[in-house]
Amino acid sequence: MAAVWEPLAPGDIEAVMRIGDVIHSALPEGEHVFAERVKLFPEGCLALVKDSNGGGGRELCGYAISHPIRPRQPPALDAALGDIPPDATQFYIHDFCVLAEYRGKGLADQGIRRLLSVAADTERFPDGACLVSVYSTVPFWSRYGFVPPASIDATLAEKVYGYSGDARYLERRESLDRDSH
Repeated sequence: MAAVWEPLAPGDIEAVMRIGDVIHSALPEGEHVFAERVKLFPEGCLALVKDSNGGGGRELCGYAISHPIRPRQPPALDAALGDIPPDATQFYIHDFCVLAEYRGKGLADQGIRRLLSVAADTERFPDGACLVSVYSTVPFWSRYGFVPPASIDATLAEKVYGYSGDARYLERRESLDRDSH
């Protein structure tokens, strides 16, 4: 089964919700969250689309949602942004999902590299990239240079804990060009 990363379209939100229900059943978010992100920052929203070989509709098998934030101020789970703050200088990977049957094929790597190419704009994102790792995925994200900061303040710690007890806030400051894998 081949698949390719493409821009996420507003019409893909129903499929995003179905995938989220499978992968993030313990961390549900409303359709409004994803629809808003696509509207506010389309360049950070991707769809992993199954290659249907000539027919039918668009079948998603993964997605990525990302957007700018103020440094170390990721949104709470299931929270609307309202807008992208003009002083947003950090790139936040809000959600990244690939259905199980599409894993192990290099597709996640392709999608993450596309996101990190957006984050590599150091004029726009001088504070690098960040994410909240859930489901014990810190080792996965560390392959892309994401690491826990030396410390975080109580407000951020509380927000991260709101995702889940095993959630960890991670940051990445290296540029994609310096990746060593």
